[in-house]
Amino acid sequence: MNAKRISSVALRDLEEALAAAFWFKDDLRHFLTLAITKPELLSRLDWSQSNSKRNVARDLVGRMAANQDRYLDDLLLLMSEVSRLQDFSHLEHLDDGPAKVGRAKSAVAAVQTAFAQHETLIEGRKAVEEHRRVAREAALRKSAEVERLRKLEETFRLVLTPTEAHRRGYLLEGLLKDLFELFDLDPKASFKIVGEQIDGAFNFEGTDYLLEAKWQTPRSGTDELDSFNGKIGRKLDNTLGLLIAINSFEPTAVAVHSGARPRMVLMDGPDLVAVLEGRIRLNDLLRRKRQHAAHSGEIFLPVNEIL
Repeated sequence: MNAKRISSVALRDLEEALAAAFWFKDDLRHFLTLAITKPELLSRLDWSQSNSKRNVARDLVGRMAANQDRYLDDLLLLMSEVSRLQDFSHLEHLDDGPAKVGRAKSAVAAVQTAFAQHETLIEGRKAVEEHRRVAREAALRKSAEVERLRKLEETFRLVLTPTEAHRRGYLLEGLLKDLFELFDLDPKASFKIVGEQIDGAFNFEGTDYLLEAKWQTPRSGTDELDSFNGKIGRKLDNTLGLLIAINSFEPTAVAVHSGARPRMVLMDGPDLVAVLEGRIRLNDLLRRKRQHAAHSGEIFLPVNEIL
């Protein structure tokens, strides 16, 4: 048996069961309407009075069998529904009723056997459907993530607009809080505005980080990095730091704090824009920066050297 297709024997059993289990075509049509998910299959059948229900069953199964790549799910579903038929009392009052009931039961039993024999195929389709379900959910999450990033990017544009310092800090505080939550970075403390910076903490891949974000006009220099390094030093030994300076850093300050066993990594405005535009995920950006610092000692790896 080809594991990717329903066998011809099983298809003939299905035809026979559909013809034997229903006496009236209207009953057969009602059953098929409930059992088949693609309505075009039924609309193409000849339901005229002159056409027999056996011809209808043969035409339906034949169309589905000829294009199993498209209709395999419906064939399996139809076999499953036919396998569940148990009540044949509607055939008992007909001429030769007991014989008709016997033929119907025998035909349905054959489909039950055929359906069980296609277990490998059924499990394979279940795996495919599960993969599709996971992919659909991932696509929905991605779509929601893109929409949230778009709104956060709009907020960031307001941060860049010259305005009163406290309002600018308030906007950036909300932006960073939402951004870190979006990427499941488990903020450990509320991001709080202190002067022209935001202080907070988060956890990334099992390591606690202090966060400091600055939106001041000049580039952050040695004094700012010294101060932040001192804060990290007062925490537990495995604590690291992330310093975000919207207007970037003085090269000399970066050089002074780069070296053996760095305790912080740096982000600037272009890094943040790349995340907000969806060009790189925040998790991936942090991981690349941390790996680069661990391997080279350099605490600032601009995003344009990553993408």
